[in-house]
Amino acid sequence: MKIGKHDLEKDGTYIIAELSANHNGSLQNALDAIKAARDIGANAIKLQTYTADTMTLDSKKNDFLITQGTLWDGKYLYELYKEAYTPWKWHEELFSYARSLDIDIFSTPFDKSAVDFLEQFNPSAYKIASFEITDYELVRYTASKQKPIIISTGIAKIDEILDVINICKSVGNENIILLKCTSSYPSPLDEANLIMIPNLKETFGVEVGFSDHTLGNTAPIIAVTLGAKVIEKHFILDKKIGGPDSEFSLDKKEFKQMITSVRDTEKLLGKTDYILTNKKIKSREHSRSLYICKDIEKGELFSEENIKSVRPGYGKHPKYKNDIIGTKASKKYFFGDRVI
Repeated sequence: MKIGKHDLEKDGTYIIAELSANHNGSLQNALDAIKAARDIGANAIKLQTYTADTMTLDSKKNDFLITQGTLWDGKYLYELYKEAYTPWKWHEELFSYARSLDIDIFSTPFDKSAVDFLEQFNPSAYKIASFEITDYELVRYTASKQKPIIISTGIAKIDEILDVINICKSVGNENIILLKCTSSYPSPLDEANLIMIPNLKETFGVEVGFSDHTLGNTAPIIAVTLGAKVIEKHFILDKKIGGPDSEFSLDKKEFKQMITSVRDTEKLLGKTDYILTNKKIKSREHSRSLYICKDIEKGELFSEENIKSVRPGYGKHPKYKNDIIGTKASKKYFFGDRVI
C-alpha cells in the first residue's frame, strides 16, 4: 500500500508528525513546524480539521464539562476545541507549503463538512480519530473518497473495528490501516498493550501501526518490532510554545531521536533472507572445516587421530568427517593440509 509516494513495504515505517493544536494559534508556528518535521525526517505532517461547532455544542451543562482525569479537566468541550482548532483559512497555505518542501500532508476530518473542505487539497490520506470511530456515517463518507484511511482504535470495541473495516470495504476502499492507540494523554506505559499490534493485523487482515501518546520513544521502537508500518506521534516545535497538547508532544530534538531510533530498528530487524552476501561468504573463511592434524602416509586410514574439525574453513565441510574416517588416503598428507 502507498500513502502518497511512500510504499509501506519498500520504504519503511511511515512516520507522521501530528501537529494537532501545537501551533498554539499561530500560523507561523504551524509553518515552522512543517519545515522542522521535514528537516528531521518525518514522512508527513498531519492536521486536524474541525471547529468547535462541528465537534460539540456550546453548552455549559455537566455533560459537556471535561472530568475524566485529563490534562483538560475543568474545561468545557466547546472551550477546549475553540482554543485548539486549526483555522480552516490556514489550510491552503499549510498544504501548499508542505508540498513545496516535499513532505506529505493530510488531516483528520471530524465531520462530513471537513471532508468536503479537505477534498480540494487532494490529501494523501485521511485519518479517523479514536473518538470518531463510532461515527459510522463519517467513516463511510471519508472512505468513499478512496484515499488510504488510517483509523485509530483507542476506544473501539472489537465489533466496532470490524464494522468500520466492512464499511470501508463496502464503498470500495480496502486501503485501510488500523492504529493501536491508547486514548490517554499522556498514556501510561502499562496501558500501551503493544502486543495488540500483530493481533490487529492477524484478526482483521489489514495494515497496522501505532498512534503513540506515551512519553519518550521506547514505545514506537517496540511497535516497529511488532510490525507497525505507521507511527504517529504529536510534534511540537518547542514546548515553550505551550498549548493544549504540548505536555505529551515531542519537540524537534526528541522527535528526531525517535525517527533515528525507528530507522535503526528497521536496520536491526532487516529481512528474512538466507542468501549469503559476499560479506557472509568471506566470513565463512573463519568457520570450521576438516584438516590433517598428523602426517598421513599414502594408503593409511583416516582416523580421529589424524583429521580434525578446526578453523579456518577452506577444507571439506565437517559434516563429511564420519564418511571419511576409515577410508584410505590416496596420497601422502602433511600436518596442516586441507582435507579436500
